[in-house]
Order: sequence, then structure tokens, then C-alpha cells
Amino acid sequence: MESYAQGELEPALLEETIGASFTRTATTYADREALVEVASGRRWTWAELDRDVDDLARGLVAAGMGKGDRVGIWAPNSAEWTMVQYAAAKAGVVLVNVNPAYRTHELAYAVNQSGLQMLVAASRFKTSDYRAMVDDVRGQCPGLERVVYLDTDDWADLVAEGTALPDDALAERAAMLSPQDPINIQYTSGTTGYPKGATLSHRNLLNNGFFTTELINLTADDRLCIPVPFYHCFGMVMANLGCTTHGATMVIPGPGFDPETTLRTIADERCTAVYGVPTMFIAMQSHPTFAEHDLSSLRTGIMAGSICPVEVMKRCVNDMHMAEVSIAYGMTETSPVSCQTRADDDLERRTSTIGRVHPHVEIKVVDPVTGETVERGVTGELCTRGYSVMLGYWEDPEKTAEAIDADGWMHTGDLAEMREDGYCNIVGRIKDMVIRGGENIYPREIEEFLYAHPDIEDVQVIGVPDEKYGEELCAWVKMRAGAQPLDADAVRAYASGRLAHYKIPRYVLVVEDFPMTVTGKIRKVQMREETARELGL
Repeated sequence: MESYAQGELEPALLEETIGASFTRTATTYADREALVEVASGRRWTWAELDRDVDDLARGLVAAGMGKGDRVGIWAPNSAEWTMVQYAAAKAGVVLVNVNPAYRTHELAYAVNQSGLQMLVAASRFKTSDYRAMVDDVRGQCPGLERVVYLDTDDWADLVAEGTALPDDALAERAAMLSPQDPINIQYTSGTTGYPKGATLSHRNLLNNGFFTTELINLTADDRLCIPVPFYHCFGMVMANLGCTTHGATMVIPGPGFDPETTLRTIADERCTAVYGVPTMFIAMQSHPTFAEHDLSSLRTGIMAGSICPVEVMKRCVNDMHMAEVSIAYGMTETSPVSCQTRADDDLERRTSTIGRVHPHVEIKVVDPVTGETVERGVTGELCTRGYSVMLGYWEDPEKTAEAIDADGWMHTGDLAEMREDGYCNIVGRIKDMVIRGGENIYPREIEEFLYAHPDIEDVQVIGVPDEKYGEELCAWVKMRAGAQPLDADAVRAYASGRLAHYKIPRYVLVVEDFPMTVTGKIRKVQMREETARELGL
């Protein structure tokens, strides 16, 4: 049987704009709570949030932002971030998500490549002085006409400008918009060269947010704790758009992820769902105060962003009361989710697969060399097709053609296997696969094995250069609190007789943390560079 599957076709796709969807929800649930910002204590009902979003959308129009113009947002999570997301959508202005971790070089690139006319930014966050960085690059960005700082009078001034518009100005703009219009640009962290701007439409984003949360049975009675960054699809699509298409409450625990703040928010706000990447769940479960927080309100949530260790998933179900927790798999270019486990899946499927194909989406696994669809159970590259595939990379037809083939299939670069039951496993990245002396090694298998070691809290395995075998394995190991650091000999002794000799890491580095993107993806490219340097390879 071929590794091909197509998702359910019911319910039908939403054929409307993000703004129209938002307004409908706000009308339906006017007096219910829409948004909570824990750090400031501010709360909005749906009617209040819709009013504030409309006021900001009018401000954007009055400021001269036309349909298809670009407004950037460069800030950590906040209520204002969410308002900018929906106001831009209502005004038909393309929202450009600027990674909060960017520095001047990357900021200037994103501003110029996307043609930003306006940037909405925090003044500072943690070690980032955004205002100083904007001042630094202003001269290199001739198209950037206006910067609005969130914590100054700039914000009120922008909103106030909208009051001069005629009453029907926003309705006129809405009539010009189509679900197929581009509405968001997200820069994917290129491992080589410059980041690429994945361009996404109302239809891409609205439907993916809707179906991702349909599969965890989200309703207007749910309250979702959102510690994942809005700047990425996980926060703005799977969380915000998931909530706004169902009338659920968005709860923002803080500007950035903090394990204790997240646990406290879940308990105090009686959240029924929480999102996170595996490292976030590990941090919460390992926190000294974990047992002190009443998490009994939780029912569900989504874990995504990277592969989830089995033990972490089991603790989500058993210790965090997330009986209906779901694993989701995707990439920015597919809005993002293509595969997901279902709320009623058994523990085996939820702890050992990324789920099955999403509604209204097709997936297949192909031989990376020939492009032919492989049989089920055979490893190949995962490809996906459907409404969720991006419009393309912003102003980069060449890179778009490399990623999306002539038949509309997005090539993910991920190595996957489709089981007989249609559920899929990600084996690794094509570029992460280690070839040692002719043997293909998938780091994930070794990571899962070492994760079971009682003294190891987290582990990542990479390939490093080797004269004899071409590549050798190196394990980066994060120890549990109080555990003695392991060396290569200890790991070898643990693995001997249980792993094939060629899969046992030759090198072991004990580390405090792994280098990560802001979305929680491990930067294995950086790990390889650092290891080669440290070991003199």
C-alpha cells in the first residue's frame, strides 16, 4: 500500500476573511471573555476586543496603509500583539512577523525584503533594546515611514487618527478583501543564507487555526493558556485563530515563556488547554513547584515544534490532566499543521506518532532521490498539498519553485514513515540524517533511547565530521538536577548491547541548554559548528 493519505472533507473549509470570522464570533459571544493578559491584569469581552480591534484597524487605514501594504510587528507576546494581528487583517494590511530575537542585521533585511511601511514595536524586552536597534537601521531602510512603540503615546496616537475617518470606511475596506489575499509574512529561519518570507493568505491561516482546534474539541467554554510566541504560527494561528474561530478565551501568561508563570496561570485562570513545545513541557514538569499548582482544570492542549519524548507526553496525560492532549506536526509554509493526533487516539498513537493527515489536506512520502511515492513503512520525504500550502516565498519565485513542485506539493525536507494505519512518524530532517561509514542513522532513535536514562533530563544527537567514517555521533546531554555528569564511557556502557555499535555516540558533551530558535526548534546546525570547534574536528 502506498504512503499516501487524504484528510476528511467535513466540515467544509471556511471561505471568508479573518476579519469577517472575528466579527461573527464577537457578535455571537459579545459578553463572554475573549482575552486575558495576566501580566497587566487586563481583560476584554468579545465586544470590547472587537471595538478595540476596529479602532486600531481604522487607525491603520487613516495612517495611509492600503490593502496589501505591509505593517511589521516586533514584540514579545502581549494583548496589543493580538490586536495588531486582527486589525491588520480587517484593514487588509499584510502583517509581517519580526522575530523578537532578531538583531540589527536581520531586522534591516526583514524590513527591506518585505517592503515594510510601518513597524509596531516594543521599546525593549529582556536584553533587546528595540528602540536603539531601530535607530541603528533607520538609515538603511528608506521605505520604513513610521515606527509605533507599544509602550508610548505612539499607540494612542495611531488609534486616535482613525476617529477622523467616515463611519463606513472599515466596511468599505472589508468589501475589497478576499480570502485568497496575502495577509501574513513569516520569515523562516534559513539554516543557510537569508531567511525566506513565507506568504500566507486569510484562507491558509483561518482554516488551519480552525481545524487544528476542531481536532482538540475546542469550544466557547474553553480557556487556552498561550505561552508560545505569537510571532510564530503556533501562537498566532493554532492559538489565536483557533480561539477566535471557536469563541474560546485567549489567556496570555506573560511576554515570554516562564514555566512557573505558566503553571500559575493555568491554575488561577482555570485554563482547560495549554500549548507548548516539548522543552516547555519538560521545563514545567521539572519545575520545583510543579506539584503545588492545581492543574485539574486542564483537558487538552497541543505539543508541537519538535519531536516529543514519550515520557514527557505520558506526564502530560497523567500528571497534568491533559487526557486529550494532541501532537501536531507542520511547518510555517503550510500554515502550519499537516498532521495531528486526534483527541480519542490511544496513548500509543499519541506518544509514538505525529498523527494522521489533517482535514482537507493530502500527504505522501516519497523517495528523496526519485520522487516516487514509497510503500507504507518505508522512510522518505514527507510532502503535503492542499489549502494550507503557502502562496509562496515573498518576492522569491526561485525559492518557491524549489519548495513547491509543479503539482502543488510542498516538499517539507523531513524524513518520515507512514504506518499501515496512516499515522506518520518523523524520523529526522534530510539534512540531520547522519551517514556513518555508509550506515544511515536517524538521531531521533538514539535520542529516545538516551532519554530513558535516569540521570538525563534532555538530549540531542548530531553528526560531526570524522576522517575515518565521514561522520560520527555526538550527544549533547542535559543532566537532571543533582545528577552526576555523564561522559562518553558512561553513555557507551549504558548503550552497549542495547544499541547497534554504530549508533552509540562517540562523543558526549554535558550542557546547560541547547541553542534554539525562538519557536523552540533546536538549532542543530549551530550545535555541529560548536562541537567541531570544541573538539577540534
